[in-house]
Amino acid sequence: MSAAGQRAQRLRLVPGRFAVEHLPAAVAPPSGWIAQVRAPEGLTVVREVVEHESADAELWRALYGGDTAHGLNLPGMLAALLEPLAAAAVPVFVASTFHADLVLVPESDTERAVAALRAAGHAVD
Repeated sequence: MSAAGQRAQRLRLVPGRFAVEHLPAAVAPPSGWIAQVRAPEGLTVVREVVEHESADAELWRALYGGDTAHGLNLPGMLAALLEPLAAAAVPVFVASTFHADLVLVPESDTERAVAALRAAGHAVD
């Protein structure tokens, strides 16, 4: 049985559209961020995109499994989401939280991503 079959999760599509950006190391994150990770090469920020700026930004939609929060010691939870998305050739960007994972997919692939997750046994609201 795949990790997806063993770790069915309830996900929700987070309202809004998001940008994933890389900023130089010395730059502070912009307002409106929902996730940020600082690494030696700079700061990666996930932030909500406001309507007037969406023309130039690559837009992402976010799926979050906070309704089925799990412990950090439970293996396979992220793999259960990523396996069906990889099989459906859906690109992802992931930001993990203490309770669950925020899985971003390109806005243009949202319907395909939701269908792949449902086919793997996950519930998506």
